[in-house]
Amino acid sequence: MSKNSADETPVCCCIDVGSIIDNTDCIATYSRVFDNKAEAEETLAALSAKAREVESEPCQITPTFKAVEGGVQMDIDFVFSCQAETMIFQLGLR
Repeated sequence: MSKNSADETPVCCCIDVGSIIDNTDCIATYSRVFDNKAEAEETLAALSAKAREVESEPCQITPTFKAVEGGVQMDIDFVFSCQAETMIFQLGLR
């Protein structure tokens, strides 16, 4: 048995899903440098629409823009109501 706090079954190497998805990580982050703010805002709109498709309760979307060498850096935090929604959103971006 490993020393983590997960409920493991030594015979079948199973683990309780609740120990993996425990709602402690409900934030998805996105960061990218764009040529200009218009491109960044276009991506923000697209990502926000994707988040709205996943949310069961309103997702808190917090973008920040910063001028950097080569363009505009956009960082976004998406705060979902549960970790499963966060994972669905992240997987949908792949």
